[in-house]
Amino acid sequence: MAALTRNRAGMIGFIVFAIFVLTAFVGPRFVPQSQSADVRAIYQPPSLQHLLGTDSEGRDIFVQIVNGGQSIILVGAIAALLSTAIAITFGALAAYMGGMVDSVIMMLADVVLTLPQLVLLVVLSTFIHLNSPFLLAGIIAILSWPTLLRAVRAQVLSLKEREYVEAARVLDLGVPRILFREILPNMANFILMNFTIGMTSAIYAQVFLYLYGVVPLSGNNWGIMLNRAWIAGDG
Repeated sequence: MAALTRNRAGMIGFIVFAIFVLTAFVGPRFVPQSQSADVRAIYQPPSLQHLLGTDSEGRDIFVQIVNGGQSIILVGAIAALLSTAIAITFGALAAYMGGMVDSVIMMLADVVLTLPQLVLLVVLSTFIHLNSPFLLAGIIAILSWPTLLRAVRAQVLSLKEREYVEAARVLDLGVPRILFREILPNMANFILMNFTIGMTSAIYAQVFLYLYGVVPLSGNNWGIMLNRAWIAGDG
């Protein structure tokens, strides 16, 4: 966190991100959404009653934005958590062990990295009903870990030559302890930054899927909101 406070751009980005999260999870308590459409208020301009105007069904756009982020952000957080866990575990293992372990892990990372993520998600949606947020988060996570893994591997290759790691190796503390107690804690800021980036990418992937209607359009979120606007010709 100290490194984040020294980086002005990073701090601004973190504050904006925190505002979005707080709005999504706290905002609906103060700005509840009406389930019924109001055909008398279609395409109203911004006003004190409707801060951002209304859509083609007479729904308040600002209210939809406040109430539509919770599920999207939750799935994004789960996907980022899973992909980050995979990346730091196998990236650190590849760098520390080297040899065949490194070669196999990096080969798998290269294979997944060459797959077009969004296109593959669209193809998978024709075979798998992505109606579970946990299933959607899991699939996004499985396709999102290679980039971070390569970065973690590069960091661990540098850190494993430090004196305290050599001392832990001499004491034969074991690979899990050396990786998770000695090396990875020194990468906390780097991991947190990439977790945020991964979460943002997962949110973009979800919105894309909802926008093009390749996942069930049930519930209320930003992606469904954009899909309705696109179909109505508002976008």
